[in-house]
Amino acid sequence: MKNWDDLRVFLAVAHAGRVAAAARTLGVDATTVGRRLARLEAAIGAPLFETVAGERRLSEAGQALLHHAETIDATIAAASEGAAAQGAAGHVRLSVAEGLATHVLAPRVPAFAAAHPRIRLDLITASGLLDPSKREADIAVMLARPRSRQLITQRLIDYRLRLYATPGYLAAAGTPETAAALERHVLAGYVPEHLHAPELDYLSEVHDGLAARLRSTSINVQHRMIAAGAAIGILPDFIAADDARLVPVLPEIELSRAFWLVTHADGQSTPRIQAVTSWLREAVRM
Repeated sequence: MKNWDDLRVFLAVAHAGRVAAAARTLGVDATTVGRRLARLEAAIGAPLFETVAGERRLSEAGQALLHHAETIDATIAAASEGAAAQGAAGHVRLSVAEGLATHVLAPRVPAFAAAHPRIRLDLITASGLLDPSKREADIAVMLARPRSRQLITQRLIDYRLRLYATPGYLAAAGTPETAAALERHVLAGYVPEHLHAPELDYLSEVHDGLAARLRSTSINVQHRMIAAGAAIGILPDFIAADDARLVPVLPEIELSRAFWLVTHADGQSTPRIQAVTSWLREAVRM
């Protein structure tokens, strides 16, 4: 392999899943990306991607190369930093729950960007958190603790969830006095067949048989529906407690969950990963 820069193109396609998207990230045209990939595949002696429904998915050879390419990329990024005082540099993909990203992390991104101008940060909030063990993310904040030995897992923070509604909804529909009384109310919640983690099945934990009538895969959409007076729903305190439009319902009912900070065992000590994980720990001290 004579041109190590081809690995940077390979990583961009592996992360983006499409040649056009990778080309935009790299600031080159798609033809250049295709030519670089072909040259790298010729050097490796095997195809690195399979095309499925228009997306580039890593082949077996691509999966094997990914770990080495990311290690090289991290080494180059660290070397390019020069003196430690210059700060961390490189690309970090952070997979995180939508609610946490929107209400806790996003307001704190300006300070992070100012402190680390050489880190390119991706906040990925797609339904179903990306799996660090499959190299889909550099860091993940997960609801369930993974068991893979390839991963370093630490409890990030515990948080509480409660039932919330607007005073207007309760004035019109009445205030439930028991969990069983919620059966007579309009409830907001997740779409059951699209739950990416059992920890999101809140209503069944409150009372058997409860089902949401207004449903969304997005906690932000649920928040908006509840705050608009459409329903009673369960929200994390870090979303709802400071929303003046909402009041707790049956405040004695509390659910507890935890966020887990997950990183690769072989990358956790790199400056860019340390910078993002330190920022996460500070940000969640709500």
